[in-house]
Amino acid sequence: MKYFAVILTMRDEEKNRSFRPQHLAFLEQMKQEQKVVMNGPFTDGAGGLVIYAAHNEEEAISFLNQDPYIVNGARNWEIHEWALETNDNFQF
Repeated sequence: MKYFAVILTMRDEEKNRSFRPQHLAFLEQMKQEQKVVMNGPFTDGAGGLVIYAAHNEEEAISFLNQDPYIVNGARNWEIHEWALETNDNFQF
């Protein structure tokens, strides 16, 4: 399994507000399916980050293209394969 960091930047604030509930429900479903590792908004309001687990970039993009924010033009996106490195001493 590979990991892909997707940066979602603001494209349309009105659409962002309108589709936020559907976006959050989508992310929750993807977490349950173990396709989203983690996600969260940037504190400055510029957008957010989603880490997808996928076999390859094409699969990650296929997941991303189901996100209501993307489907409805609320956010722009940028994707990068991400090498997950853990710190065994770190605890949330």
